[in-house]
Amino acid sequence: MLTKLFRLITKTILWFIIASVGLVLIYKWVPIPITPLMVIRYVQSDSSKTLKHHWEPIENISKNLQLAVICSEDQNFLKHNGFDFIAIEKAYESNKKGKRLKGASSISQQTAKNVFLWPQRTWLRKGLETYFTFLIELLWSKERIMEVYLNSIEKGDGVYGAEAASQYWFKKAASKLSKNEASAIAAILPNPKRYKANPASNFIARRKAWILNQMHFYGILTYKEGK
Repeated sequence: MLTKLFRLITKTILWFIIASVGLVLIYKWVPIPITPLMVIRYVQSDSSKTLKHHWEPIENISKNLQLAVICSEDQNFLKHNGFDFIAIEKAYESNKKGKRLKGASSISQQTAKNVFLWPQRTWLRKGLETYFTFLIELLWSKERIMEVYLNSIEKGDGVYGAEAASQYWFKKAASKLSKNEASAIAAILPNPKRYKANPASNFIARRKAWILNQMHFYGILTYKEGK
């Protein structure tokens, strides 16, 4: 009995690894049509029952937006291998002191969660998030991770990805976003269902100003040759 159970568990794990690696390899080149988060949000009782999502290659997404989300979410994105341990340590110390709860998920971790998993915080999901983060960092380039991230993140009620967000908030293509517009979209990422990129509240306006300042100090965004 125990032997059969062990074999079943071993086979299940093996097939999961094969399937997950295969899916990550497919998504290295293929546009991702829909994510678990999009489905979950759509079926929720308070959903607007709309789904705006238009995949665009990274060449059609303004470098201003690419830089804005890096400065807003993960300034060490091009330097780490999926996990920003300095940011994790800072968040841990801040939370331990009883300050406002902070997260330290990198852009790679957010991409893994958005594309392959579900939003609820559980130990199982965090474990799988770590696994998929390792896989995409191993098999994708940083530029591909950014491309998938910008095409899959939630940027409003029923609004997903850079192109849909740009059209929804500013009535223009994602390739045409200015620094000010890009920083506004990046500023609502902590809670895109609650905040508006346009018109911006006082809180979002302050975040915009901070992001613009960080973009100025960051300089020109370039990707190293990847996988």
